[in-house]
Amino acid sequence: MESQEPLTPARLAAYLDRIGARRLAAPTAGALRDLQVRHLHTVPFENLSIHLGEDVSLDAGAILGKLLDRRRGGFCYELNGAFALLLRTLGYRVRLLEGRVYGRDGAPGIPYDHLALQVEAEDGSRWLADVGFGDHAHHPLGLDDRDDQKDPAGVFRIQDTTDGCGDLDVLRDGRPGLRLARRPRALADFVTGAWWHRTSPASHFTRGPVCSRLAPAGRVTLRDRTLITTGDGGRTEYTLGTDAEVLAAYRDHFGITLDRLPVPIHPRGPQPG
Repeated sequence: MESQEPLTPARLAAYLDRIGARRLAAPTAGALRDLQVRHLHTVPFENLSIHLGEDVSLDAGAILGKLLDRRRGGFCYELNGAFALLLRTLGYRVRLLEGRVYGRDGAPGIPYDHLALQVEAEDGSRWLADVGFGDHAHHPLGLDDRDDQKDPAGVFRIQDTTDGCGDLDVLRDGRPGLRLARRPRALADFVTGAWWHRTSPASHFTRGPVCSRLAPAGRVTLRDRTLITTGDGGRTEYTLGTDAEVLAAYRDHFGITLDRLPVPIHPRGPQPG
């Protein structure tokens, strides 16, 4: 269930320590940007629980225990659910937004496909904050800005949809990536979407384990046994041969210590080409 209560002083201190941040003097737009970047660098986007046979709970206490006590990451419902608690405790006004991710066919995904955040800073400016979308905008996007917004990850644009529903489309480099409904939601509203993503053969999350975080020079991702790094030097892929190498990669690149490998529940088939 969703908690509107602020984090306890101990939990707040642990969260700020987890992302390497200090207590804010004020809930400014600049501080929000710093918090989001730190979060993306330190708390990985990962779906390992699905392939380890662990429960994926949207209870606030369970999410905080996973991120802060077990030093794990999560996917959008967990990461943005926790980030919302942190931001509210620091004085921001936060709404949970329901999103649908555009697929390769150019159509939005299932309802409650994604959880994103509308965050209002002390000056009244409104921002789209997201630490749970994997490879996406590094910085919060101006929610009311309809011009191009340059970001280290590309050029983003937020535009109103043309169907009269009042929804928003988020484009990256000219291509739709996410459709957002603007009515505020509760964390409990996302339970069905989270269940579908962790059980359905049609969900890309069930095809195999993935763990990814922003790195100083780019991004580091472990997908199944393939370690992928991107940065100024381009893209490199390296296949890890032994279980010990895979476990070491989780530990060394993401700070995640596992006693066994995640096993895909609906393994990826052979890739074309």
